[in-house]
Amino acid sequence: MRPDLDLGPQFKKINLSTFSSHPPIVETPAAAAVWQGLWPDEAATQAFAQQLAHALTTWPGGRDACIELRGNLGAGKTTLVRHLLRAAGVLGRIKSPTYAVVEPHQAGTGDSAWPIWHFDFYRFNDPQEWEDAGFRDIFAGPGLKLMEWPDKVAGQLPPPDWVIALDAVDEDQRRVRISAGTARGQGWLRSWREGAPHAG
Repeated sequence: MRPDLDLGPQFKKINLSTFSSHPPIVETPAAAAVWQGLWPDEAATQAFAQQLAHALTTWPGGRDACIELRGNLGAGKTTLVRHLLRAAGVLGRIKSPTYAVVEPHQAGTGDSAWPIWHFDFYRFNDPQEWEDAGFRDIFAGPGLKLMEWPDKVAGQLPPPDWVIALDAVDEDQRRVRISAGTARGQGWLRSWREGAPHAG
């Protein structure tokens, strides 16, 4: 057997039980709340858009929400936006902003009118284009901002209130997942989860 070594008083065994318990410096955040659903067809997408349009007009700050739309080509992002704009009260022709990057819209009329901005950043290649195009002013102002392909301007956009991720299951069905990126978005998501049926 190896004899015990006397390392002096400075190396005496410390009784850790005498110390108060402290929380860890890095805590694992609680799993973020999400809402997931399955839309069997475009009619379900339209119904979702109608519910969301109504909710945005009733939630505090909802008319100024920033919503990112994520999904591959053909996932149904633009289709969802088109139904959402119609449900919000946008009249006239709704164009895709693929080439213009942004299309401004007005929902409602008179005193109840509110602006909606539909962005499609698919063709953005240089983040500097964000500054050159003057989009910072739009995001600093009022109105609903709907953003397709937000990854193209990573680091430029404000935190999204909601991220709606779409995945094409087949030609008709779409799997949808909603997560929140801000405190108010989390509040809206809680309201949505309480009021919207879970599907899928």
